[in-house]
Amino acid sequence: MTASNPDQQVDIWQSDAQRVLYAQLCNAFYAREITRLVSEPSEQRLRAILKSLPYYIERAATRVVNGQVPFVLDPQNGSWLDKQKAKPPSQDDVADFYSRYKKSGLIVPLLLNNANQTRVAIDSIDQVSDNKLHCNEHGWFDYQGKSLEGHTALLLKPTKATMTAACCGHQWRFNKRCAPRILSLREMLLASSINWRNLKRPHVQ
Repeated sequence: MTASNPDQQVDIWQSDAQRVLYAQLCNAFYAREITRLVSEPSEQRLRAILKSLPYYIERAATRVVNGQVPFVLDPQNGSWLDKQKAKPPSQDDVADFYSRYKKSGLIVPLLLNNANQTRVAIDSIDQVSDNKLHCNEHGWFDYQGKSLEGHTALLLKPTKATMTAACCGHQWRFNKRCAPRILSLREMLLASSINWRNLKRPHVQ
């Protein structure tokens, strides 16, 4: 399955290889999202998601094809690949970083702990104040990276290592490496918008 309006993409691609990659990614993203939606209990929400799905899939595929993400792309699964560290990342210099570089739009990594499994997720800052910041999906945090809403999530400092773990779905079980997870469509959009030249600043489209 390909995007719903392929004619709109004609002028974007520079090569046949990009067109093929775009089609592969659309197929992978559709397969991924349809699998997720099978378990959606609300019929009304399901209809709303399906209505907007083509737009977000086309947007994600376009960003990935035209992006500058420094990893190997697996187009069949719509995911990035990179070597995984033996242990989960730690919270280094978090307070100093967020007190200095907090800014709405900054894409950040988080460490999520649940039932002996640890993974690195990706989110974006959408609100800041004098002593706390808000991530779009995971809520409020203080500058030490601790959740102010009782969640097990911890903010990490954006570095090449932590952002690699987030973008490639790295996770650990009982503190040992296990198979990477597949990122959500939202996470793929965020990952393709990271400012890799300067992780302290949001990417300017």
